[in-house]
Amino acid sequence: MVEISETERETLLNLKFNDYLESMRQYAREFSVPIIQDEGLAFLKAIVKLYKPKRILEVGCAIGYSSSMMSLYSGAEVYTIERDPKMYEQALKNVKALGLEDKIHIIFKDALEIDNELNGLTFDMLFIDAAKGQYTKFFEKFTPYLNDKGIVVTDNMLFHGLLDAKIENRNLRQLVGKLKKYHEFLLNNQDYDTSIYNLGDGMALSIKK
Repeated sequence: MVEISETERETLLNLKFNDYLESMRQYAREFSVPIIQDEGLAFLKAIVKLYKPKRILEVGCAIGYSSSMMSLYSGAEVYTIERDPKMYEQALKNVKALGLEDKIHIIFKDALEIDNELNGLTFDMLFIDAAKGQYTKFFEKFTPYLNDKGIVVTDNMLFHGLLDAKIENRNLRQLVGKLKKYHEFLLNNQDYDTSIYNLGDGMALSIKK
């Protein structure tokens, strides 16, 4: 297999980052913040350009990287949820630095404890990229906010290649088991057409019927 550099891969994927976005990527590498992989980001870019969502709901903000990229790619208004105080503060800083305060709204709360924060809002797209063991709960909780023909994109569907691996650690084995059940849940859901793609760490696209 021919090895290519990170710059060459970004060129092939048609991804461009300004200095501040590069600093966010460096921060994620330095502090082991799990942000979307470049192949997954290229997929996400294609999706938002194709479907042109006006309002997106993201579960799992972290430092605001993917929410910023989605807004920059599409011009969409993004509501994003984060429960970690350090990540929340960093996301606020990044969104402000990128001049996206009017486009990106960060909700500081556990996603499963969201109650009336989204009252009156509907979304064209739901992006799930948070606790893998809660994916089914996130899907069930937030898809009622989707408009007709809304879409759901889920990251980390292949979970670093561990779905078919023999896992000794009990907690990790249980987590992988929940992710496998989410696969089955999506593929058997009669209200959505779902495809799972071997891009990045695995991306699922579910289209509301």
